[in-house]
Amino acid sequence: MEFGDAVKAGFQKYFDFSSRSIRSEYWWWTLFVFIASIVLGMIDGLFGLLGPLGLGPFGALFSIATLVPGLALSVRRLHDVNRSGWWLLLLLVPLIGALIILFWAVSKGDEGPNDYGPNPLDAGDQADAA
Repeated sequence: MEFGDAVKAGFQKYFDFSSRSIRSEYWWWTLFVFIASIVLGMIDGLFGLLGPLGLGPFGALFSIATLVPGLALSVRRLHDVNRSGWWLLLLLVPLIGALIILFWAVSKGDEGPNDYGPNPLDAGDQADAA
């Protein structure tokens, strides 16, 4: 999956918390959010719109707009390694939780169907990057 396809899929599957997502979809979306946040933060800064926490209106609106699709994509990524989306609550455990989630995010998805559906790569999607 390419960058544009991943961003498009992220918004098309805005509320999809039930299927699976491949690594490339997850990581391209993460790169998109990272770059857009930096650019919007710079725009907020240029216009002197940064608040006391360093967040301006453009960055805040973008964060709100990408919150749900980002969560949905994270849940679908966990589904690809046959984990429940509830495992995201591990992020509440400092450092260790984030490391475990990161490990699952970089892990290869289950081959063939699992509890959360068919393998997205078998369904005609493009090959998973890396």
